Amino acid sequence: MQTLNLNGHQLPILGLGTWKSARGEVYTAIKEAIKIGYRHIDCAAIYANEKEVGKALKEVIDEGIVTREELWITSKLWNNMHGEENVVEALQKTLNDLQLEYLDLYLIHWPVAQRKLFVSASKAKHFLSLEEMPIANTWKGMEKAVELGLTKTIGVSNFSVKKLEDLVANSKIKPVINQVEIHPYFQQSDLVDYCQANNIHVMAYSPLGSSDRPAGLKAEDEPVLLEDTSIKELANKKGISVAQTILAWDIHRGISVIPKSVNPARLKQNLEAADITLTNEEAAIINEIDLNRRYVDGSFWEVPEGPYTVQNLWDE
Repeated sequence: MQTLNLNGHQLPILGLGTWKSARGEVYTAIKEAIKIGYRHIDCAAIYANEKEVGKALKEVIDEGIVTREELWITSKLWNNMHGEENVVEALQKTLNDLQLEYLDLYLIHWPVAQRKLFVSASKAKHFLSLEEMPIANTWKGMEKAVELGLTKTIGVSNFSVKKLEDLVANSKIKPVINQVEIHPYFQQSDLVDYCQANNIHVMAYSPLGSSDRPAGLKAEDEPVLLEDTSIKELANKKGISVAQTILAWDIHRGISVIPKSVNPARLKQNLEAADITLTNEEAAIINEIDLNRRYVDGSFWEVPEGPYTVQNLWDE
C-alpha cells in the first residue's frame, strides 16, 4: 500500500476509522481489519470505544498477527483537555485504554476549548474562547508529548488555513497532518493546496459522506454522495463500487482516507480501493461535482452567547 512520509514515519494512505463504531462491533471490526491487511487505525477519546479497540489491538499483537511496529495508531485530544498542562494526562489515559506505549499520531480534535469538567458542552459557560485558551498553549503540551516519547508525530483536525498559519508561526514542531472532512461534495481544494505546499499532509474523514452519522447532524434535504450519478457512471465503467471510486479519487489527490465500517465485506472492499488507480481524466469527472457541502458543519458548537460560531470556527 502507498504510504505518506510524516517526518520519516510511514503512514499507510488508507486506514480504518472508528467514529460511530458501536461497542461490541468495533472490537470485531478491528481484529478482522488487521487480519485482512489494514495497518492504520484512527481513534479518538471522545468516540468512547478506545478500551475495546485496545483489547483488539493487544490480542492481534499477542497472537502474532501483526507487530506493534507494523501498525499506525492515531488518537485525538478532546476539547476539555486543551491547555499545556492537560495534554499528557489525556494522552496517557488514551494509551492506557488502547494498551499501547506510544501513538504514531496524536491530533488536536477541534480548535474548540471546553472547561475540563465538561466533556460535553451545551451552554456558554462550558466553553473557553481561544483567547482564554490559545491553541499555541495546547500545542506546547502536544510538543511535550513528542519529547516524552508518548507519540511519534502530532497534528490537528478541523483546522482552517488561518488557524494552521497561526499554529505554524507559534510552534517548535510543525503539525504533520490536518484531518478534515473531504469528499467529492466538499473537496476543500484551497485548504488541500495550502497544506500540500507547506508539507502538512491531509487526511479525509467522512470520505464517503458519513450517511450513518447521528440524525442530529443531518439535514432533511441533504444530497446523498453515494447516489451521485456521475460517480455511479464512472464506477460502472471501471467495474468497481461507488465507494471504491471515491476512495481512489482521494488517494489520487495524495490524501489519506479513513473510511469506517464494521462489515467484513465492506472492510475488504474499502481496503482494495488503495490499489485502484484513476486517470487524471477520471479524477476530473469527480472534480466537477464539488458542491462545497459540509456534512459535519460544526454548528453544534454554536450556543447562545458562546464563543464559537460556524464562521469563526472555519474562518469563512
